[in-house]
Amino acid sequence: MPGPPWWYGKFQNAGHRVTLPRQIILGILSRTSKHLSAEEIYLSVHRTYPAVGLTTIYRTLQLLVHLGIVFKFDFGDGRSRYELTASQKQKHHHHLICRRCGRVIDYTDFIEEEREVFNKVEKILSQKYNFKINNHQVHFYGLCDKCQ
Repeated sequence: MPGPPWWYGKFQNAGHRVTLPRQIILGILSRTSKHLSAEEIYLSVHRTYPAVGLTTIYRTLQLLVHLGIVFKFDFGDGRSRYELTASQKQKHHHHLICRRCGRVIDYTDFIEEEREVFNKVEKILSQKYNFKINNHQVHFYGLCDKCQ
């Protein structure tokens, strides 16, 4: 029998309960590869649990971001987007964002030279600012192949 989900301990360690809305939202995020907005999550939740309101979705997402369970992104379309932290859902990735259609591509197939560049940048910034970096987010903006 499998143990509790990986995020369960994060709630306990921070003194928070694992409520039904929190479980539902994490379930939705774990089953998608899309970067969902709060409104999209709300619509998905509302189909099965109409008593869960949009305010609850916003508060829960804010808590999940604070606990480090979910990443919050701003891709320039005026809506925050959410996904489970890369260390748990999938391997580390960057985002390619189309400025015209809003398409978001998760970029994971790094070549060795790219890894070396990012490792070097992290090392330099860590030393320069005496700052321990444990993660980074990179977004590239432009036009996708369909919009060019």
